[in-house]
Amino acid sequence: MNYATQHHIGYYQNPTATKTADFAQTVGRVRRLDAKTKGRKRGTERQIESRTDSHATNGFLRCSFLPKLQEAETAQACKKSEKTERDFYQSLSKLAGHYGIQPMQSRQYGYPYNIALALDDTEEQLRKKFRDWEEIRFMQDSKKTYFVSEERYSTGATLYYIPVVPLYRLSKNPNRKQAVQLLQSVCAYLYHIADVPYYRQESSYLYWMYEMVTEWIVCDDENEDTPTYLNEIRQAEQIGEHMEQKIYNGQNLSRFKERLNAFKIKDSFDQDCYKLASEAFALYGQFPTATINRNALPNGEANEEDMENIIGMEKYVSFCADAKGILFQTLFDSVNTELQEYGQMEEPTIVKRFDGSDITANTLEFENRVFALIEELIYILNNY
Repeated sequence: MNYATQHHIGYYQNPTATKTADFAQTVGRVRRLDAKTKGRKRGTERQIESRTDSHATNGFLRCSFLPKLQEAETAQACKKSEKTERDFYQSLSKLAGHYGIQPMQSRQYGYPYNIALALDDTEEQLRKKFRDWEEIRFMQDSKKTYFVSEERYSTGATLYYIPVVPLYRLSKNPNRKQAVQLLQSVCAYLYHIADVPYYRQESSYLYWMYEMVTEWIVCDDENEDTPTYLNEIRQAEQIGEHMEQKIYNGQNLSRFKERLNAFKIKDSFDQDCYKLASEAFALYGQFPTATINRNALPNGEANEEDMENIIGMEKYVSFCADAKGILFQTLFDSVNTELQEYGQMEEPTIVKRFDGSDITANTLEFENRVFALIEELIYILNNY
């Protein structure tokens, strides 16, 4: 691991960052979870087919059919397969209409090969057309069989920690007053509306992680870096309290548009700040009440007992003190170590059932934009 050049660990890579080399220095990543702990748990519905990859067709053809069956059993089996086939195409029609795709003609191939072909083709079309599409499942309950689709925004196991100490330092530059005000409006939007946790709030995950690291440092009398640690801890606490008051100020939101209209761009840094603030203001206007966890679901079905084994979004999205220095390095390593104990990760997810009930029109547009916004904000603050 080489933290001096990058914060990602293992083989996770950021799927969306455009400033790969520089951005790797500003956002940390959690190691990939152990595959043995990631298995999806199933509900009470019986899954007929899941994720038609290269083994999809064989999944249906592995069924064995006895050459001779009693007449009653044969009739019952035929009725069941006919109903399954009928439900399949009815649900497929609803799914295709919703996503705007054209299913292949497969009825002529006969059951169950026709279903396998149609399922494989549908998944391939969805994969090419939608970047957030995760999977489709063909489910069966006591009444019918139907499709369930899952759309998921992949966070790439990234730690989205927004540093406030750089914004404080920037505020001391009289030539950056307008830029600071714009960035404070962006932070206020993320704090008040998008509901990003702040590390000085006792209810936040990072508050207790900072407290834990501080306790380690205070108890370690033999550490030669203790004075540096204590200085950074005081800074994290004092500047953190000060910046939260600044961000909390309601004028940051009420005067957001006014600040944008009055902003004078002098250089590339101002241009970046203006572009970022414009996107935040547009997002605020289009999704005035949306929070980062509005569609948060575990990576796989989970029961109540499993919830303690899930990395909640509040653990990897938060304001922090600084993204540089030995205090953050220790915090980063501590978070990484702890999150390895979890088996699943909570990410923005939309599940849609094509069983004849109303289909949600909800999308992951907000999540795609707000996480890109946070990444850009982190980049700007850490590279000024």
